Amino acid sequence: MNARNAAVKAVPKKADMKNTADLDRTAACLEALGQPVRLAVYRVLVRAGPEGRSVGELQEAVDIPRSTLSFHLRRLIEVGLVVQERHGTTLICHADMAVMDHTLGFLMRECCADRGGCR
Repeated sequence: MNARNAAVKAVPKKADMKNTADLDRTAACLEALGQPVRLAVYRVLVRAGPEGRSVGELQEAVDIPRSTLSFHLRRLIEVGLVVQERHGTTLICHADMAVMDHTLGFLMRECCADRGGCR
C-alpha cells in the first residue's frame, strides 16, 4: 500500500463520523476554551461548583477589566459552556457541567472504538 492509499484509508468515511452538528458543537466549545483568558474564567467557574460566581467575583479572580470579561463570557455563553442567572442586581455565572462533560469526554468516548474499546 502506498502512502497516498494509507492516508485515504486513515480518514474516516462520512458514515463513520458522528453527526455533523455534534462535531460542530464540540469544536465550537473546544475553540472557545482554546483562548487563555476564557480558559481561566471557565476554570474559576468549574472550581466554584454549582453555586457559580458573580461577575464581580470572576473579574477579581482573573484580574481583567469588566469589558474584557464580558467579551469572553459572551463567547462561553454562546457555545453553552456557561449559563448566567440574575439574583436581584447580581449576575451569577455557572459552568454547565453537562456541556463540559460532553465536550471534554468527546474524544475519550471514542478511544480505541475501531479496535473494540480501550484496554
